[in-house]
Amino acid sequence: MLFSYKALRDHLRAFPHIEIISEDYELAAEYFNTAGKKGIQGSNTDFLLCAISKRHKMPILTTDKDFIHFQTVLPVELHKPRV
Repeated sequence: MLFSYKALRDHLRAFPHIEIISEDYELAAEYFNTAGKKGIQGSNTDFLLCAISKRHKMPILTTDKDFIHFQTVLPVELHKPRV
């Protein structure tokens, strides 16, 4: 099922808003450097998501395979769907 932008936006509004703070950006930069030293590349946004996830102790729900690589060098928890 494909969602339009408006439909997806309306569905996501059910989730609480999480404020991004300075420490999240700092941790994201640290994660970027840590992963890069191990040859693992990712976007600034990906590492920011990792930092926010860590601070809030919330697993990341994604289909992006890059996060599996991040898990090998960062304290990232991915959501495990029920089977």
